Amino acid sequence: MKACRPLPFLAWFCIGALAAGAAFLLLPKVVNGRTDTPAARVDAAPRAITPRGPLEPDERALIELFRRTSPSVVHITSLGTQRELFSANVQQVPRGTGTGFVWDAHGHVVTNFHVIQGASGARVTLADQSNWEAKLVGVFPDRDLAVLRIEAPRDKLPPISIGTSRELQVGQRVHAIGNPFGLDQTLTTGIVSALNREIESFNQRTIRGVIQTDAAINPGNSGGPLLDSAGRLIGVNTQIASPSGASAGIGFAIPVDEVNRIVPRLIRDGRFVRPTLGVAAAAPDLHRALNLPRGVAILQVGNNSPAMRAGLQPFRRGSQRGEIIGGDVITAVDGEGVSDLDGMLTLLEQRQPGDTVTLTLWRAGQTRRQAVQLGSSD
Repeated sequence: MKACRPLPFLAWFCIGALAAGAAFLLLPKVVNGRTDTPAARVDAAPRAITPRGPLEPDERALIELFRRTSPSVVHITSLGTQRELFSANVQQVPRGTGTGFVWDAHGHVVTNFHVIQGASGARVTLADQSNWEAKLVGVFPDRDLAVLRIEAPRDKLPPISIGTSRELQVGQRVHAIGNPFGLDQTLTTGIVSALNREIESFNQRTIRGVIQTDAAINPGNSGGPLLDSAGRLIGVNTQIASPSGASAGIGFAIPVDEVNRIVPRLIRDGRFVRPTLGVAAAAPDLHRALNLPRGVAILQVGNNSPAMRAGLQPFRRGSQRGEIIGGDVITAVDGEGVSDLDGMLTLLEQRQPGDTVTLTLWRAGQTRRQAVQLGSSD
């Protein structure tokens, strides 16, 4: 077979030029931004819209839930102070954002304590985008709750509907409305993933009975409502579990039954007044050293305290040989078991000062019950 001879460079250049010219001739002519190709003019026509048909019933229900509930959800901007450059003037500047909701027509707004923690002031933006300076009414860091108040007209303050968290079931559909990353009025949906979770508050107290949800909760959602499918408040979104700081499908909400117990007391008293026994608890080391039952070992009883009047006795050392004299261990409050001081405080906080509770007490292997009228932390 005869070998092909390579074409000289000039020949290849000519062939390339001819090919480019042919391609140029094939391109449509453009005049004033339009081509003169008839097919292109036909393709430029808008596509016909395909009729959708009616929305699904669950879609209509969700749209109605958002329309009805979102006016009760507010955007909260926490404020800090900043000194102007080369000036002695101090001004308030935004330092963070969160979410809250209208509690009543008197202008009370509920949010998380950590949303306004350390702030010098706060501004509330309502659903109609009007801004209102907020006053602090009261906080309860142990449950990460705070109440603000704004002087807005009543017609701008539709209170959120209140539900209950006692009847929740895993798998129940829930919805969250908030302001993630500062984006107003965002709706996310999910289910109740788990119940009775425990998380730690900002002062290291345990918050029990917490709702876990996979509804997307991101920074800025804090303090916003978690709703059931009827649009009722069932929890206050407070934390997420995420290594990145964004939603990973594990969010936590303070149950509404706790909220509905604490918020009225913050509004009434400006703080959460604790009911007290007037005892100091021993460290867990004492339980282990003396092989005591689970509960709260009493190390000190306050003078003229409810515990003293009820005859409770502390663990103490003998005056002669320094031996430990046995005292009382509180193992239950009104029949509900107590495992440690935090658990006992949680049970007592469900009562009011002046209420009478029945303590189950262990002393030297013997168990008895003792009624005690609770005092006040004031």
